[in-house]
Amino acid sequence: MSDSFLLDHNARAWDKQAQTESPWSLPVSSEQVEQARRGQWQVHLLPSPVPADWLGDIQGKSVLCLASAGGQQAPILAAAGAKVTVFDLSAGQLDKDRLVAERDGLSLQIEQGDMCDLSRFASESFDLILHPVSNQYVPDISLVWKECARVLRPGGHLLSSFFNPAVFIADRDPSYAKQGLIRPTFTVPYSDLSSLDADALQAKQARMEPLIFGHSLAQQIGGQLEAGLHLVGYIEEMHPAPRFEIEKYLPSFMATRSRKSA
Repeated sequence: MSDSFLLDHNARAWDKQAQTESPWSLPVSSEQVEQARRGQWQVHLLPSPVPADWLGDIQGKSVLCLASAGGQQAPILAAAGAKVTVFDLSAGQLDKDRLVAERDGLSLQIEQGDMCDLSRFASESFDLILHPVSNQYVPDISLVWKECARVLRPGGHLLSSFFNPAVFIADRDPSYAKQGLIRPTFTVPYSDLSSLDADALQAKQARMEPLIFGHSLAQQIGGQLEAGLHLVGYIEEMHPAPRFEIEKYLPSFMATRSRKSA
């Protein structure tokens, strides 16, 4: 499968999710925007809000919401006083941010593209990058980390979240879950393209579901370090509504705060 086919498929799959208003495609309300203007706001990398000390003072700061469209984080940060660029592969997801910006009079720079290629942005363009659970849609996340490190200003921070690699190892046949069983089937790093058999992969594409990649901790955390970022914060969290049996026993979500040297 070519890179262009993968990008096109995942863009269309997320356009579909935007149309059906998945949880990541529900725009914030005008009331939430107004509260953010008054200084009462929060954004999410995990089910719980991002800690205030991870965000710091965002007034006047240049923020990149990376692969983070859907009308949620970017409008709140803009209303709270940041200069926000929202960058995403899906036009449908970006339309959610555009809707909120037009509805509530917010200034947002809206850009469509591949999270692995931020070449349209100059080096040292942003003070903060918010990158919630989304790099599972690209096969090589080292490119994401390198680009983040390049476009961050010295002293800037990357806030990122991703799934615990362990959630990708189990067979997802519901018959096992009904018995409370976890059947290890897949290895990490995981890839829909190589881990699924041909019929399962074809069926997933036919359902217009995004194709995913389960990256190892060496790729997720070690990759940030290799890109020249320094890990300064870490959180993990259980899934509030476990989708798979394994999620009842370990944290599904992980989040990191990394800093570029001043």
